[in-house]
Amino acid sequence: MDLKTLTEAFGPSGCEQEVRALLKEAAQALCDDVSIDRAGNLVCRRKGSDPMKPSVTFAAHMDEIGFIITGHTEDGLLRFRPVGGVDPRVVVSKWVLVGKERLRGVIGAMAIHLQTPADRERVLDYDNLFIDIGARDAKEAERLCPLGAYAVFDTPYTEFGEGFVAARALDDRVGCLNLLDILKSDYAGDLCCVFVTQEEVGLRGSRGAAFHLQPDIAIILEGTAANDLGDTPERFQVCVPGQGVAVSFMDRASIANQQLYQQLLQVAQEHGIPHQVKRAVTGGNDAASFQQAGKGARTCVLSVPCRYIHSGNNVAKLSDIKAQADLAIAFLHSL
Repeated sequence: MDLKTLTEAFGPSGCEQEVRALLKEAAQALCDDVSIDRAGNLVCRRKGSDPMKPSVTFAAHMDEIGFIITGHTEDGLLRFRPVGGVDPRVVVSKWVLVGKERLRGVIGAMAIHLQTPADRERVLDYDNLFIDIGARDAKEAERLCPLGAYAVFDTPYTEFGEGFVAARALDDRVGCLNLLDILKSDYAGDLCCVFVTQEEVGLRGSRGAAFHLQPDIAIILEGTAANDLGDTPERFQVCVPGQGVAVSFMDRASIANQQLYQQLLQVAQEHGIPHQVKRAVTGGNDAASFQQAGKGARTCVLSVPCRYIHSGNNVAKLSDIKAQADLAIAFLHSL
């Protein structure tokens, strides 16, 4: 499995089947106990030989931000709404893939020449945006893309510069890729890698997985906003691509276990793994589900810094993706 294949797979929240099929095939070559629960999570479990070792779960979400079709205009355009947090400022004129047939479309808005002065002073909302698939009329548009059809940005995987990659869905296919590496690791305790659904719309898949698994320790592999561009003062930079995996002490949904947080930093230091502390309390992720489920789990989040997150083009450093996997595996071996 490679990152290009994963990022170009179609998998908005609630429609993760294509991504899950790829990951299931790869996981079955590494783990005997692979199952899919009722929430669509892909659960890969390996029973340990040492009951004194803590049970550890690593989690990453399969879903990506996207769009869902909510209507059709008389002239064949598609009305739509975002699935997950997608700022309308980043979508105009972008190519998308729509529906089961992956039809190509363009997100359009009224030309700047026709907008009123008031229009130019505000961000056009989704009521003023449409997807154009080249349909003749509403009937053809509805036949090709019925209500509830999904769409995602149509973005090719591209490596550029000195070790950078641009793609859609780096959040969180980077974590999914690294879970496969973790499944190759030797660990004497109970180990689980779970690829969860619907993180982008409220951590929905991980809630059931967390209650079912209830591990002693849960490490979440994520992508996170970098905010390192231009004249941004260092104190406002969340993390920086190229400086290693970002270890979080807190976000808006969970607080890291202090012992676990310090242990991860120590392991990174001892093994020379590039790392940084995520310097802002922003976002939320599946750690919240594991921290709150059942008896609770000790949690911490390891993130790959991403520029332009929740847009059609995420940018990350390949070395940071490797550092995320390296730290997760080194931590597991340290237990």
